[in-house]
Amino acid sequence: QVHLVESGGDSVQAGGSLRLSCAASGTAAGGYCMGWFRQAPEKEREGVATISTDGITTYADSVKGRFTISKDSAKNTLYLQMNSLKPEDTAMYYCATPHPGFCFMWGVAYKSRYSGQGTQVTVSS
Repeated sequence: QVHLVESGGDSVQAGGSLRLSCAASGTAAGGYCMGWFRQAPEKEREGVATISTDGITTYADSVKGRFTISKDSAKNTLYLQMNSLKPEDTAMYYCATPHPGFCFMWGVAYKSRYSGQGTQVTVSS
């Protein structure tokens, strides 16, 4: 059983930064594609970023240049560094493990076998 626990969400002003963490147990973070998706109230899930087993990263157009996904295999932890935050980034953020073949934006949002309980990010203008 894979267990994912996110942390690091907070309320910040526009232009600020946050770093989200996702501690993984029951699986090796380096052995699977992992990623982040988010969901705002009354909106559909949106894939944010993924990182493959080879360390290849992909990002949603809305966060490119502002967010960076990374992982520390020794700590079995996934990260999402978020800079230049905007009010439209406000959402619950989830880390997830997409099924094989779904290591991309739609896949991490809708084809993940496991996801955590989420951490809230609120950006005020």
